[in-house]
Amino acid sequence: QFGIVESGGGLVQPGGSLSLSCAASGLSLDYYAISWFRQAPGKEREGISCISSSGGSTNYATSVRGRFTISRDDAKNTAYLQMNDLKPEDTGVYYCALDGNVGGYCRYTDMEYWGKGTQVTVSS
Repeated sequence: QFGIVESGGGLVQPGGSLSLSCAASGLSLDYYAISWFRQAPGKEREGISCISSSGGSTNYATSVRGRFTISRDDAKNTAYLQMNDLKPEDTGVYYCALDGNVGGYCRYTDMEYWGKGTQVTVSS
């Protein structure tokens, strides 16, 4: 059965770290660019990081650049988002999404598949 499941969210103090995972079943991640989005309370969902299907290209929103790192392990059919130096404004629901665009390039539009999200709360 096909599915995308995010995990690794939780409650962390400012300055702490979390590592999110995006595990796929029923399909192979090899063919997909992968993007992470987040939706803060009362705000629209925004794209924060993406990685091309080859893994050779990544992109980060200004708000997370230098603190977050996206990666993928196609052998494990899993993508990751390492989040360091977390801030209260990083609080939100984090979603993983797959994009099967021709060329496998990184973007934040026209996602094909979405996970249900994992909650990240940064608070003291």
